[in-house]
Amino acid sequence: MPLPSRGKESLYFVLLLLFIPLIVLPGYMAWEAETPTTTHLQIPGAPDGIVFIADPHIKGENIEVVRGVIREINNMQPSLVLIGGDFYGQGEETPSLQEIWSEIDAPVYAVLGNHDYRVGIQGSGMEGRMTWAMESILRSQGYNTSMLYSNPDIASADILEDVLEMNGVTVLRNEWVELDVNGQRLILCGVDDIWARRADPPVLPDNEAYRLYLIHEPYCDEGWDADLILAGHTHGGQVGNGIFMVLDIVGIVDIRGRSMKDDTIMYVTRGIGTLKGDNDYRLFSSPEIVFINAGEA
Repeated sequence: MPLPSRGKESLYFVLLLLFIPLIVLPGYMAWEAETPTTTHLQIPGAPDGIVFIADPHIKGENIEVVRGVIREINNMQPSLVLIGGDFYGQGEETPSLQEIWSEIDAPVYAVLGNHDYRVGIQGSGMEGRMTWAMESILRSQGYNTSMLYSNPDIASADILEDVLEMNGVTVLRNEWVELDVNGQRLILCGVDDIWARRADPPVLPDNEAYRLYLIHEPYCDEGWDADLILAGHTHGGQVGNGIFMVLDIVGIVDIRGRSMKDDTIMYVTRGIGTLKGDNDYRLFSSPEIVFINAGEA
């Protein structure tokens, strides 16, 4: 039996309501992925004016977005810039694109991430996501999860390090440096990548300097004498990954933001890049520039 005209109008209205999000949402997600926000983070005792970013995943399609991030960083006039790894994107390991970091007008230090070693969790799709969740839980409880990782490409990481160093980025691979940041002593310890099985931080000197650990995957070891840990890797969930959001809410893993690990502060940034091919998408997890103690700089 044909629908009355009022019924047809109601049906069309319902269909319209269903299709509008399907049309609008991809555009919004693409816009969000290209629109970084700045988080002003106040950390008592930390040096003033440190900028932290991670996960640029540079490729031809997002190079201008990264250049815009660099312009914003330069406008902040930071004392120090830290980059938390994953310079490469998936299948986009073009060292020449990393020359963009020479445009930063401040000292830059970095660590490498799992994509810089071309290493990941065994498996893909839903299997890979479940394995990643299991790895995050087990590692947070102190278990050795190295059996879940693929084999790292050390040569690729070495080439990337050389290119970064030539463009003003000092790469710390289980190394520490002592810096003077606005008159305050800072020990910066760069921890090499966990998924590449390379994390082996050195023993730090016993002095009164502020201790900042820079690492790619969010992790806090009880043996680290850290005041602050900065990490990336998770993209803040990127598109509202339900599994990780639940794990984050109940405090099992750290996906985004600030948390306390005993007396140590850890901050996990949402990063500035993504890994979704030619079209970058984010949903309620915008790219993030972290500015530490900006109001005091």
